[in-house]
Amino acid sequence: MNMIKKINRTSPGPMLLFSIILLLFFGGSSCGNQSGEKTEGKSSGFLNKLTEDDSDDVAGEGVNALLISPKNPRPGEVFHILATGGKGVLKAPISVRGVSGSIESRKSRNGNGLPYWKIDEFVAGSEGKYEVTLQIDNKKVKNLTFGVISRPSLPGSKAIWQNELSWGAETEALYSAWINALFYDADESASWTSLHSVMQNSERNFLYNHLSLDEDNPAGKSRIIMQPDCADNPFCLRAYFAWKMGLPFGYHECDRGALGRNPKTGRWITNDSPSSKTSPVLAFNSFLRRVMDGVHSGTARTALRDENSDYYPVPLTRSALLPGVVFADPYGHTLTLVKWIPQSEGKPGTLLSVDAQPDGTVAIKRFWKGNFLFTTTGVIGEPGFKAFRPIIRKGGQSILLTNSEISADSGLTGFSLQQKGLNGDSFYHIMDRNINPKPLDPETALLDLVQALYEQLLVRITSVNVGENYMKSHPGAIVPMPSSAAGVFQTGGQWEDFSTPNRDLRLLIAMDAVLDFPDKIVRSPEDFKMPILQSPEKVKKNLEALLSRKLSELSITYTRTNGSEQKLTIADILLRREAFEIGYNPNDGIEIRWGAPENSEERSTCHRHVPPGQMQTMRSVRTWFSKRLHPPT
Repeated sequence: MNMIKKINRTSPGPMLLFSIILLLFFGGSSCGNQSGEKTEGKSSGFLNKLTEDDSDDVAGEGVNALLISPKNPRPGEVFHILATGGKGVLKAPISVRGVSGSIESRKSRNGNGLPYWKIDEFVAGSEGKYEVTLQIDNKKVKNLTFGVISRPSLPGSKAIWQNELSWGAETEALYSAWINALFYDADESASWTSLHSVMQNSERNFLYNHLSLDEDNPAGKSRIIMQPDCADNPFCLRAYFAWKMGLPFGYHECDRGALGRNPKTGRWITNDSPSSKTSPVLAFNSFLRRVMDGVHSGTARTALRDENSDYYPVPLTRSALLPGVVFADPYGHTLTLVKWIPQSEGKPGTLLSVDAQPDGTVAIKRFWKGNFLFTTTGVIGEPGFKAFRPIIRKGGQSILLTNSEISADSGLTGFSLQQKGLNGDSFYHIMDRNINPKPLDPETALLDLVQALYEQLLVRITSVNVGENYMKSHPGAIVPMPSSAAGVFQTGGQWEDFSTPNRDLRLLIAMDAVLDFPDKIVRSPEDFKMPILQSPEKVKKNLEALLSRKLSELSITYTRTNGSEQKLTIADILLRREAFEIGYNPNDGIEIRWGAPENSEERSTCHRHVPPGQMQTMRSVRTWFSKRLHPPT
């Protein structure tokens, strides 16, 4: 109201009123950024072009491919067909014709996004040859043949598994669709105790028992075992798909690099290696353990140009960041993209990923600054979004494609150096534009950030409880703590299993992002759909009031040492954020880990404290937390 009065005192009334009416009519309810364009100096034309050229219509042109599972159904067995491609595939009929004529689909489900896919369910008829056809707009675009067999034969190869295909546009499209379908209905509250528990869900996993070896049956005699940590998780997903499909797979032994020197790859180990196991499932399990022992946080941070790497960098565009693409953060964490939820009217878009923790837990995480750290300054290696480097078969050998061979012309996601040397602000700005092509109103954007922080706090409850449960079941035990800053953030054994330094540093960064948001509106109002006739300062003041209310409404509850429940609002937690700089040690009682003030009633039930030597180390390491920086690891 004051703003309007001020304008009325300084401008001719009728003319101003007419101008405002025109503005409302042609400009909607926002100003300065109606079309999503960025102002000169804040966002280059290149960034605008990324969003415009990567529109839904362009991105919807997928690669058509078909896949049947099980690979060879038995007579009378239920089987499924996965079709992937552009938007047209969602309504495209999948026809199956066998020895006794056509088979009708019993039910269908689909994924409405990149990649577009549908899965139809059928029941196999008599033994014999079958043909599958995919039709779009009454035109046959893809077909395949398969056999219904009473007793599938076991592979005769001495290798861990036999290669039948090469990685290319179709197999990459199927891999992306499989990842998306695997986690399609999962949200940020979803977690599993292991990766194999995801695979053992026949409703999720299209490739459940694909080899007809009872390999995914949790009660089976020989079943897969997959319990990766974060660096292992992308390789486990890729290896599982490759094994089921008869695709080549490999990984490089790799050092961890150092400041000024990227991690360097060494020997390449593939599924062509001989196996002494007679069971294909046990051979896979044994090989997977070798993979998990061989890869680590440095594996994903090799030089972007390194053609002997297991990954290659992709452009930061909507059509390139498909499910299955891996994010390697600068400090050793990795996440695999699983799903895009598009922006809708009044609701922000979301990009979801899956990661794994040292205790084997697998969980869904959203893209935001609190989960996806990015910087190219003062770090070891070159982080960012990367895809697995395709492997082809040539002359009976497995061969990695070179950077020049990985191009959009081949149907693959092209090699790109866009992320090389990119600063954090530019990275997050580009990703924000991908996730929300249209500017958000400030309130919606703020509430989305608060929700992301809340979800991160809920995850921390589980993480802290893992350590607390161990300490309670081992009274008097002391979890050994590394003596260096780098060791605190990167190590193995019990410390890695039960401490939370990396997660707490991310949490502190997330807290800062939420608290800083009202000021961000003043710094960059052109990035948002600003209310008409309100100055950025006024919007900031309104946001601060909204933030205060919301932080007092949302709360978490943890269980104290004596078994009583302690409720904390997010506002309470933010007031304690300095305590979270030293709240990661499992040798401390749970009250200390949640920042209970000294001499408070809440802390009175705490009877466990870190040894003096560890506290001295924690004080020396604290500077990294207070600066919101990670030591090079």
